[in-house]
Amino acid sequence: MTARTQDLEALTRLFRELKDCRRCEGMQGPPVHGEPVLSPVMMVGQAPGTREIERGLPFCWTAGKTLFRWFESIGIDEATFRQRVLMSAVCRCFPGKNPKGGDRVPDALEVQRCEGWWRGELELSRPRLIIPVGKLAIAQFMSLNRLNDVVGTQWDYQSPSGLSADLIPLPHPSGASTWFKMEPGRTLLIRALALIERHPAWREVRQSG
Repeated sequence: MTARTQDLEALTRLFRELKDCRRCEGMQGPPVHGEPVLSPVMMVGQAPGTREIERGLPFCWTAGKTLFRWFESIGIDEATFRQRVLMSAVCRCFPGKNPKGGDRVPDALEVQRCEGWWRGELELSRPRLIIPVGKLAIAQFMSLNRLNDVVGTQWDYQSPSGLSADLIPLPHPSGASTWFKMEPGRTLLIRALALIERHPAWREVRQSG
């Protein structure tokens, strides 16, 4: 058995354990995960919505449609992406609704409790390109004040264990967001997608299969 086969088996076991996780009383499960794939590209979202919980599938509703349009514009359609890219998230259950409207942002303790899942995926897959989507995801990898300061640029990332990867942040594709529809967000999004398209790990995913 090769080391990568062992890693894939470990990732599959991690997903089985994740499905049983009920650490956070304020979160609504069951936890959601993508396909168990060891990919050179890892995408990290924020947290699933109600539709994702119902279907057990990340980014399967309105925001997902926008996200996959972005990726299709640089050569990978939704079905291929789901099969070949490791889809992760900061939190794996639905945080519930905010009384003022929209989905609640997970609190710091919920983020901390869920951190081991995406970090476990990261260490097993060892991607060369990480795509964090949205402020909460980006903030797990780097200091963040404004999207304007980080989207449209490639960054170096090193995990606590010493794993190195390139980081290309994207805004969250939520229908409630206007950032990527207005300047400078529109131009910075185009720039970020161009960086992803040129990255060797993205080209590898696009050409494999």
